[in-house]
Amino acid sequence: MDKPKKPDALKLELPEGLEAIYANLVRISHSPAEMVFDFASLLPGKPRSEVVARILMSPVGAKMFYKALGTNLARYEASFGAITLPGGPSSLAQDLFRHIQPPDQSDSEESES
Repeated sequence: MDKPKKPDALKLELPEGLEAIYANLVRISHSPAEMVFDFASLLPGKPRSEVVARILMSPVGAKMFYKALGTNLARYEASFGAITLPGGPSSLAQDLFRHIQPPDQSDSEESES
């Protein structure tokens, strides 16, 4: 009995000049037909964060991505150890960013003198 043939691996081509973008914040919204992921970087001392990438997926595509991300996080943790998240009654964003303080203006003005 012949084994079923595996599909060929998808080959992705990266366009010349493609830049990686760092994001530490994502806002997720949805409609019945699509999931919208707005990626941004939240930086100390900046009251606003600009969206640097918007990804739209079908709900099926988003669920497949969710499963693939879970699989890859499990592989990462198997290789490098458990990823621990801050805990407690506050939100994750508050736990992650509450200790980040904007630079003190008086300190920077004194150092320029």
